[in-house]
Amino acid sequence: MHTVGEMLRDWRHRRRLSQLDLAIAADVSARHVSLVETGRSRPSAEMVLRLADQLDVPLRDRNQLLLAAGFAPRYTQRPIEDAALTAAREAIGRVLRAHEPYPALVVDRRWNIVMTNRAVDQFFAGVDPELLEPPVNLVRLGLHPRGLAPRVVNLADVRAVFRARIRRQLAIVSDLELARLYEEVLAPGGPDEASSLALEADVVIPMTIRVEGGELNLFSTITTFGTPMDITLDEVAIESYYPADEASAAYFADRS
Repeated sequence: MHTVGEMLRDWRHRRRLSQLDLAIAADVSARHVSLVETGRSRPSAEMVLRLADQLDVPLRDRNQLLLAAGFAPRYTQRPIEDAALTAAREAIGRVLRAHEPYPALVVDRRWNIVMTNRAVDQFFAGVDPELLEPPVNLVRLGLHPRGLAPRVVNLADVRAVFRARIRRQLAIVSDLELARLYEEVLAPGGPDEASSLALEADVVIPMTIRVEGGELNLFSTITTFGTPMDITLDEVAIESYYPADEASAAYFADRS
């Protein structure tokens, strides 16, 4: 088991900060940061959280830091259906409904779908039922040959976007299951690997998907909770899709 000092040093390296950078941001001395990292000083729970805050450590991992330092976890993890999350859940539901007739869904940190609005249902039609058994994973569903992949016109671009996003996640936070998903669906070396280089020059990468009567061009935005105190809320994101052209907007308007 790693010490809290070793864990904090690892997070500092992930964020590419020097001890002095972290000390200035946390309003402590660089010497104190050094003593904590080497184990010569036992930090208080408040100091652990202060450093974790400046290092932008996710709540789940802040609990691990506290445990390593000998303190009880501070952050709870409740299922989204829990009564304590009613207000947050209802807020998410309002966002999803307000986004109709355009599709929107909620995913967790491993891209499992947590909630959707009604506009998403039409895109699941024709998908292998096995892929729709909970937990439904958005990345696997979107790129699987029995999922949405046959209907995605620019599949190479979409795969490259997913690859870049999950790479960034894994560079920030270690997650074995997310790493396994990456290796299963997105491991580099395929015929579309070059697409990731071309995408860097674009501002917005649309997803072009075949539907009855033509093709839709969609782009997405991501919304997260600003100051969550629960691990579940810290890890969910709302993925909202918008029409990228007038023809795609008209398609949804006709079905609203």
